[in-house]
Formats: sequence, structure tokens, C-alpha cells
Amino acid sequence: MLTGGKENMQITFVSNYINHHQIPFCEACAGHPGTDFRFIQTMPMEEERIRMGWGLDPHAYPFVSCYYEDPEGCTERVMDSDIVLFGWTGLPELERRRLESGRPVIRVSERIYKEGQWKAVSPRGLISKYREHTRYRSGSCYLLCAGAYVASDFALVHAYPGKMYQWGYFPPVRTYTEEQLLQMKRTDAGGEIRLLWAGRFIAWKHPEFALLLARHLLEKKTAFHLEMVGAGDMEEELHRMAAQYGLGSCVTFSGFLPPERVRGRMEQAQIFLFTSNHLEGWGAVVNEAMNSACAVVAGSEAGAVPTLLRQGVNGVIFDGEDAEDFIRKTDWLIEHPERRRLCGMNAMETIRKTWNAGPAAERFLQFAAHISDPEGQAYVLPEDGPMSPAPIVKPFIKVQELV
Repeated sequence: MLTGGKENMQITFVSNYINHHQIPFCEACAGHPGTDFRFIQTMPMEEERIRMGWGLDPHAYPFVSCYYEDPEGCTERVMDSDIVLFGWTGLPELERRRLESGRPVIRVSERIYKEGQWKAVSPRGLISKYREHTRYRSGSCYLLCAGAYVASDFALVHAYPGKMYQWGYFPPVRTYTEEQLLQMKRTDAGGEIRLLWAGRFIAWKHPEFALLLARHLLEKKTAFHLEMVGAGDMEEELHRMAAQYGLGSCVTFSGFLPPERVRGRMEQAQIFLFTSNHLEGWGAVVNEAMNSACAVVAGSEAGAVPTLLRQGVNGVIFDGEDAEDFIRKTDWLIEHPERRRLCGMNAMETIRKTWNAGPAAERFLQFAAHISDPEGQAYVLPEDGPMSPAPIVKPFIKVQELV
């Protein structure tokens, strides 16, 4: 039975499609006593993501329904549910109907001003945000902020006052024995540092930073190997850079790999390089690399980074899109092997203890039960982690120096 709520609470999560990053949370909710949980997929997955290995059969999960196969039944479920969680659905009319019913709605959102908060002054944009968000500020409508800067964006349009909570994405969590960790992160006889970059080869993810780092390490005669997992528009350019810099066998381009194989690469890497800029709403590879006990070097502008990482404690944060600072911070990790090891171990504990689907689902369901039945048992928000109050963090924060 849920704390502070009624039995058999009906919860529906509506989003574009089910994916690897949502399944653990959904399974935790669906398996919770006293919960009737359903995920409604509103559209088939794009071909590009399927080619990347992210395609899933929604019919393989008993808690998933497809709106495009049964719009009437799915609409009825949304309107009848005690709580509805809306991600990005592509169905504004369905969202509006539920919101205007006055029954509880919990939205989950990445940034609305990824390209710059100056866009908040646009009269047309403000009207749109008012219709979609601000007009419901006094109702039973709440926001889960999937990224450190989300609350700041929504505060500009005066939406969800006092009703914004920290959230994110929750990929599957793996556990390791001490012996497994020692084997995974061992340093080879030649002292070679294993570096990994994984993602799409597109401009705002800055894969070229990894090759600039490789050139720097080669010039320093540092023993290392960099693996680049992915593909995309910049692939030819990256291969030209690698040849131009004479990187040879120091760098391996592995193409796109299925999520399971990417996780295997993370387990063997000592340092994970995450170079995305402000257009990265979250960045679930950061969760996965941390869970794999990597020391993560990450740019400050991506949504997951200020939420998950603490400078020099469980990872290293570099300043925005500053390639020189990225190289400096990675150098620091390479030159401080014990701090590198501790960052990886602390990162693993951050994911294992707090930022995973188990605590997220438990906290979410308790909160949902409370807002569904406010006269029930009082609910105390956690101080940190999922469902804790989301702070107003302005974009382009000043990055702390390493000590």
C-alpha cells in the first residue's frame, strides 16, 4: 500500500515512446503494490534512433499501450486516472483536456529555452507558454525538472511556483563486486589510460574535443587509448582530424553500438568524456558512465551535469564549451590516479544509492499519493535527489576550480 494514499491508485505516464531510460522507472512503478500503472506511447520511434540500437517493441511490456492503436481507450484512461504524468506527447489537445479537468497532472520536462533565456522576452513565445503552462500555475499541476536549468527557464514565465522538483532519466543500474571493479578498472602494464566518448557525431555534442585531447596527450607522450563510439554528420571530419593529428592506433572509431555493448565499453574505461553543450537537455550516458565507475569529465551546460556531479568528488566539470578547460580538467584526472579512482567509486555510489529508478519511483509514488489525497498522511519532500525541490540554477554557472 502506498504511504499516505489509497489502494489501487491509477497512474498513467504519457510520452512519445518507451525507451531504455524510462523502462526501469516504469517497471518499478508497475510492480509497486497498490498501483495500477500504465505507460501510453503516442508515436512510433524514429528510424534514426532504431538504427542506433534504441528500438524497442512496446508490445513486449504489459504496462504499455499505444495511443495510435487505440486512441479512444487511451484517452479514456488519461481522463479517468488519479494521476497523469505527461512527458513530450505531441498531443496538446489531450493534455489540455486533462489539465482543464482540474485533476492532478505532473509534467516532466527538459529546458524550454535551450537556445537561450533571451527567448523568454518574445511576446508570441510568452503567449504560447502561458497557454501551455502558466495558466495552470494555481491548479493541481506540478513539474519534474529533467535537468539542472529547467526550473530557471520555467521561473521566467512564472509557472509552477513552489511546485518544481528535481528529476532526470534513470537507465538500468548494474552492481559490481570489489573483484569485478578491480578487474574492470585495472591499469595495463604500460600504464595506458583508457578514455571513452559515446554519442552522435554532431556539432553541439563536440566530439572533436576528444580528438583535441588525444593530440595533446600524444604530444605529452602520455600512454592512452581513446575509443569513439557513435556516428553522425561529423564522422568524415573526425576521421580527417585523427589522420591529421597522427593519432593512428591511439584512437579507435567503433561506430554505433547497442546500449548493452556501450555499457560494456564504459565498464572497461577509466575516464568517460562528455562534451555536450547547452542543447543537451539531460545526457543519460552520464548516469551510465557513473554507474560503471568511470571518472566523468563533463561540460557544465548539459542538464545532468550540475545535478549529478560534484566537482572533484564524483566527477570533474569543465567550463561550458571551453576546449582548453576540458583538456586541463582531463589532464588533472590523469595526473591524480587516486582522485580519479575515488571519483569513479563515488560516482558509482551516487547512482546506486540515490539517482536510480528505485528511489525515484518510490518517492514519486508517495508524492502522487499525497497530491491525489491531500487529506491523507503528510508528505515530506527529500532534501536531495529525485523529487527534492528544484533549485533555480541560472545557465552558464561559474565552474569551481579543482583543488
